[in-house]
Amino acid sequence: MLLPKKAFTTKGVGVHKEKLTSFELALRDAGIAQFNLVRVSSIYPPYCKMVPKEAGLKYLSPGSIVHVVIAESATNEPNRLIASSVGLAIPKNPAHHGYLSEHHSYGETAKKADDYCEDLAAEMLATILHGGSSGKPSPKIKYDKRKGEWRISSEIVKTMAVTQSAEGNKHGYWTTVIAACVFIM
Repeated sequence: MLLPKKAFTTKGVGVHKEKLTSFELALRDAGIAQFNLVRVSSIYPPYCKMVPKEAGLKYLSPGSIVHVVIAESATNEPNRLIASSVGLAIPKNPAHHGYLSEHHSYGETAKKADDYCEDLAAEMLATILHGGSSGKPSPKIKYDKRKGEWRISSEIVKTMAVTQSAEGNKHGYWTTVIAACVFIM
């Protein structure tokens, strides 16, 4: 069984006349181009600790197979606003799993995409913690704006998001933005 012990978030942007190269440059900007990335779904593992990107990169070697939840958006339309976000909702109790969400958008500011993605992750976690199989969140879900935390019944949930936005290159080159949560085994 593979269960990540650590995770970090990162983001990047790349611009190039070729779409694939703009994606590669976004990965380089995010600091994860040297790994073989495997996309995984949206579960944040129990007992997984968030670490700063610089600390997390020290555990990885070029060529490693690395699991990520990644969001990407790309455009070659001049001045088109794009954003990619990954949101996290992590229960205070480390024995419980959390959720990640991905958001790929056009025409949204980074703030709007960030807020949406963070709320989406919290909602996904709420539906499993207290919504049962219906997929509907319980009315016991509250956001404390002053503390910046979600409370689902009596459980406090830490939420965050990482977002990268950019405007499409004015000369029509491909612009790619990525946001990712990188898992370390």
